[in-house]
This record gives sequence, C-alpha cells and structure tokens, in this order.
Amino acid sequence: MKSSGGRGKPQPAPRRRRRLPRRIKRGALWLILAITVAGSYGAIIASRIPAGQAALAEAADRVIAATALFGLVVTDIQVEGRETTDVATVMAALSAARGAPILAISPARAKEQLEALPWVRSATIERRLPGTLFVRLAERHPLAVWQHGGIQQLIDRDGTVIPVDDLSRFAHLLVVVGDDAAPNAAKLIDMLAGQPELAARVTAAVRVGGRRWNLRIDDAIDVMLPEENPDSAWNRLAELERISLLLKRDVQTVDLRLPDRLVLRVNAPPAPQPAPGKKTGKSA
Repeated sequence: MKSSGGRGKPQPAPRRRRRLPRRIKRGALWLILAITVAGSYGAIIASRIPAGQAALAEAADRVIAATALFGLVVTDIQVEGRETTDVATVMAALSAARGAPILAISPARAKEQLEALPWVRSATIERRLPGTLFVRLAERHPLAVWQHGGIQQLIDRDGTVIPVDDLSRFAHLLVVVGDDAAPNAAKLIDMLAGQPELAARVTAAVRVGGRRWNLRIDDAIDVMLPEENPDSAWNRLAELERISLLLKRDVQTVDLRLPDRLVLRVNAPPAPQPAPGKKTGKSA
C-alpha cells in the first residue's frame, strides 16, 4: 500500500464566531429574568413555612428590582375602551407608576381592582415587554333607572346596578318600577324601540305581578300591556296613535290585555260651574 507522502491539503482557517445582535441578547436576558422571577414566585407559593415564604418573597423583590437596571420598567400605559371612567381612576386602580419595574405589576390584581370600579364590567391587562402595560376595558352602559323599595338606582342591560350617587344626568332614561323590573328591562326597552316615536313618550314602566308591564305615557296615560305577545299590542297601539291620535284624547287608561278588543277609560268631565252671580244652596 502506497503512502500518500508529500504535503496534505491546506486546512481551512477557523471560522469566526458571529456575535448575536444586541437586541437578541437583551431579549434572551429578559426571558431569563422573567423565568427567574416566575420561579421565585412559584417557590413562594409552594413553600408552606412562613419564614421560608418571607425569605423567598424578599429574594423575589430583589430580583424584580434588579430587572429595572435592564430597562424592564413601565414606560407606556395604553388603555382601550375607556368612555366614562376618568384616566386618574384607571391609573390609581392599576397602581402602576411610570418608571416602576414592569414585572412588579400583577395583571390579576390590577384586573380585580379595575373590575371593582363602578363603570367597568370587565378588564384585561397585559405586560408587553419591555415597558408597555396594555389595558382593555369593557364599560357598563346605562339603560334605565330602577325604582324599587323606595330607592332609585342606575342599571345596565344585564340589570346590574351601576353605583352612582347623582342620577340627575340620567333623567332622560326610562324609569322601570318593581322588584323584578331590572332583569326584564332590556327586553322591554328593545320592544319599545320598535316604535321610536311612541317610545319617546313613555316615561315609566311598572312591572305587574312579575308577568307583564304597565306603561306610563306622557306622564298622564296608563297603558296595560298583555302578558302574552306584548309586542303585538304595542305595535297595534302605535298604529292607532298614527291613524286616530288616540292618546291625544282625554284618555286615562288603555287596556290592551285582550287581543281582540281595546278598552278605554276616559277622564270624568269636569263638574259644571255655576253661572256668575247665581247663588247655590238654600237660603237661611
């Protein structure tokens, strides 16, 4: 067997290791720090010894504080869906000052605090590293004023009370009366909206026996809707008003509870007044 003899092939020069871009290195560092903090919190939860819990909590606080040195601080707070709740109230509920370590913000705790606000129905909070807190709010929309037990309260479509002290700016809303009026108000108001001209004249709705509604129109006329098919009766009343101006007459009540007839009760005519100068009664 012949040996190859002579000089071999030249060896390629060793390859230089490529440096990772700085932003990738930062991303990896943030990920490691986040995992470290998550592990610290997991250890706190897992620990059953009070002293151990305190030590782990202190260690986690130190790690979170250290993340601020790497730029993981709150620099921007974005809020979507806010209509009624003022900005200062949202910020106070978040407890997230700009410049604070972003990993110290608990989305679960912030969610709980935001959803305790009067106008907030639900809230979503996200930490978008390195420095953005994103908040999405779904606020309650006032539907009606609920009168029950001698008090009045603002309610939304779900019948949930919106705890506000001053109802004066909601005077344009329909007043629904009765213990079970709140959860049934949305369905009634949707039905009334089918005849908007007449609906604008309804000032109150009284829930009767947990089964049906009486409407107050023009603060003067009571309209009794049936338990079954109230929408048909409502449409019929609107048509009669367009054709004959029924509710412009001297009417006290309109009973629509019977599907094949309309029962009206008119106001009693005023008592005749004696002629001027004419005495009434017997003389002494």
